[in-house]
Amino acid sequence: MTPRTAALKPVADDLQRIFGDRLEAVVAYGWRHTGPVPCLALVRSLDLDDLSACAGRNAAWIRSGAATPLLLTRADFARSLDAFPIEYGEIIDSHAVVVGASPFAGLTIRPEDLRRACEVQAKSHLIHLREDYIQSGGKPAEVESLVRDSAPGFSALLRHLARLDVAPAAAASDLAIYATRTIGLDARTVGDLLAFAEAETMPSIDATRLFPSYLACMERLSEFVDRWHGE
Repeated sequence: MTPRTAALKPVADDLQRIFGDRLEAVVAYGWRHTGPVPCLALVRSLDLDDLSACAGRNAAWIRSGAATPLLLTRADFARSLDAFPIEYGEIIDSHAVVVGASPFAGLTIRPEDLRRACEVQAKSHLIHLREDYIQSGGKPAEVESLVRDSAPGFSALLRHLARLDVAPAAAASDLAIYATRTIGLDARTVGDLLAFAEAETMPSIDATRLFPSYLACMERLSEFVDRWHGE
């Protein structure tokens, strides 16, 4: 058990007590998340008494370093794959079982569902870039904040598109290669944005001068998602 999954032991112990043999699995996910450790609990049934029992333990779970668990039946999870292909796809692709057997056998994300979710994400990102720039009044400090704060979303979008194309996406270098070779984005702009997204300290990059090429990259990326048809 890793230090991150160890934070989920109190959650798993309590869920086993609350649900008994109705608890099918508890899995950790969200390895890029630096805060409380997220987990998914799949159960055979779920009612208000169960929720009340979990509510009574949630403060203790938070103190242990765990996030409030996501509680679903396996049927609900399976039926929601088309609604949450990005979120549930990442859980399926990168989870660690804490209790039970791996619960995702036979479950897959349909490429068309993931493409549609990526389109929504890409176009929303582009719309907000334009809107937030207008709201900034073009002031350098506010444009810098806009670029810095939105860069993680840009990185996440590249990761989701790489998954759609079954391309490596584990490291920033993988994303840079995918963005430039497959999508045709400007290499320097992508590198600078990934530096903002990945760095724990502020990179020495002029975010204000970066914004025009960032906007151009997002416009091209949105067009790429529109045209995507897979193999």
